[in-house]
Amino acid sequence: MTRVDPEILPPEGREEDGRTYYQPPPEPMPQPPQPQRRPRWAYAPATYILVGINCLVFLWMTLSGISVVAPTPEQLLASGANYGPYVLVLGDWWRLLTATFVHVGIIHLATNMWCLWNLGLLGEPLLGPFGMLAAYVLTGIGGNLLSTAVHPGVPGGSGGIVGAGASGAVFGLAGVLILLLKSPLLPLPQIEVQRLRKSVIWFAVLNFVIGAGTWIARTSLQIDNMAHLGGFLSGLAFALPLVPRIGARREVFIRRRWFAVLGMSFLLLLVAFGIHSFYMGGR
Repeated sequence: MTRVDPEILPPEGREEDGRTYYQPPPEPMPQPPQPQRRPRWAYAPATYILVGINCLVFLWMTLSGISVVAPTPEQLLASGANYGPYVLVLGDWWRLLTATFVHVGIIHLATNMWCLWNLGLLGEPLLGPFGMLAAYVLTGIGGNLLSTAVHPGVPGGSGGIVGAGASGAVFGLAGVLILLLKSPLLPLPQIEVQRLRKSVIWFAVLNFVIGAGTWIARTSLQIDNMAHLGGFLSGLAFALPLVPRIGARREVFIRRRWFAVLGMSFLLLLVAFGIHSFYMGGR
């Protein structure tokens, strides 16, 4: 029988007696196990910054002599809380923002920061740090705007209330997540996405019920459900342009996010102008 040698030989060949043999490559040396990289602090920087600002504002209030457990309405107003007459009559529109960082005691701060921490760690990977900051600020302002509209404290409307806390923004983040977790482009198992979305929905429903319960029972601690509702609706509006593009190319997502931020800012300015015109237009 005639032997047929291959025309193209593997590398590392050697010749003996005029014939070519294949020299197998040496076995690779085992590599030492690589240490796992720990997550960087900047994994959710906007969430950490927002929690830090809220805690620093509370620390400043405490060092200023304000009660840690039960600050008075006057103390809250001096710290930047929201109040319809101050906003509509005196023009303190900045209170719509500062009120999102002012809290009515240590328990109020702790519960809001726990919610903000959990929702932020879930939402920031979807929104990015800038999107997270924008969502907190815009939905918090939206919540305080609705609270001011329902409780203006001026003739022609109901009495004003002193409102403070990050809960409007927290409900805003819940609204954002409920829509974003509907995106079919998310690189996650659908069953896991559905579970997360149901958890956020139950969080919102439960807290709405608790807020309504304090109003019905006329407890000493009243929860401003209008701020919650306004933040939640603002979150839905903010997330609406982003839903089809969560998980898409980066440049497409960034363009959509800018559209959401600018569009939401314009909408809030329009609502604020409408509220002011409705109550103060004839004065």
